[in-house]
Amino acid sequence: MHLKHLMLSVILVCTLVWIAVMMVLAYALFRKRRDPAEGKAGADKRATIIVSAAVGATVLIITGLTVASFYTTRLIDADGEVALTIAIKGEQWWWRVTYMLNGKPDFETANEIHIPVGRTVLLQLESADVVHSFWVPSLAGKQDLVPGRTNTLALRAETPGVYRGQCAEFCGLQHSHMAMLVVADDAASFERWLAGQRAESLEPAEPEPTAGQAVFLGKPCAACHRVRGTPSAGTTGPDLTHVGSRDTVGAGVMERTRGSIAAWIADPQTLKPGNNMPMVPLTSDELRAVSAYIESLK
Repeated sequence: MHLKHLMLSVILVCTLVWIAVMMVLAYALFRKRRDPAEGKAGADKRATIIVSAAVGATVLIITGLTVASFYTTRLIDADGEVALTIAIKGEQWWWRVTYMLNGKPDFETANEIHIPVGRTVLLQLESADVVHSFWVPSLAGKQDLVPGRTNTLALRAETPGVYRGQCAEFCGLQHSHMAMLVVADDAASFERWLAGQRAESLEPAEPEPTAGQAVFLGKPCAACHRVRGTPSAGTTGPDLTHVGSRDTVGAGVMERTRGSIAAWIADPQTLKPGNNMPMVPLTSDELRAVSAYIESLK
């Protein structure tokens, strides 16, 4: 709401400035020529007054909008008691999302952020490599993620739904494929999601996912990814404990289906050139089994 008022104020001020400029332009175009006998001194005096007035008005307008922006940011950050703190780190090119509990990491996910409706959520923003920018247009303004520094941003969704976000600072080859989803859940749905995410992964019950788990743990996958409840404890890539419950693959590159999971595992560099996931050689049977296992991680 505070952001809406600021945006409307900026639009109103810019509209008034445009009208004033058009009026001055019309006056200059259609006014009668003055008597040449008035002399150059009189013309110079008028020009000085006009320029001084324009400079003064510009300074006042910019100062006013800057102060309004500053106080709006303060109001947004202080708008309600913080219900949840989430640490978000920009990676190459995805979002590491860590939910905090009493100041310590609780569990980790990636590229998909669930928040409770009507509650203020504090984001702690960091970067692992270059400058990124976190932007969910429907919920808040942009905030940069700077290496070696922690910035904060408050989010608050008043309506349940899925809000798409995007990295808004050019950060490399796949900048445009660095999306995130913010899912605003009602209180009961959020608590169910939270409990599900805190739980460890379940052992696969079907033969194909069971075979896929064996392949996953026997290949380099386990060295880069964590699946809580298994020996896989890598931290280089996203936590995959509940990856099957997310809506996208590759930070928004594709919708999450078993086919898209298999395609990503088979050749991630073709789908998203330059990302840090290597291509792991798998037979067709191994690929089918691994994709079934990943899909089962709900």
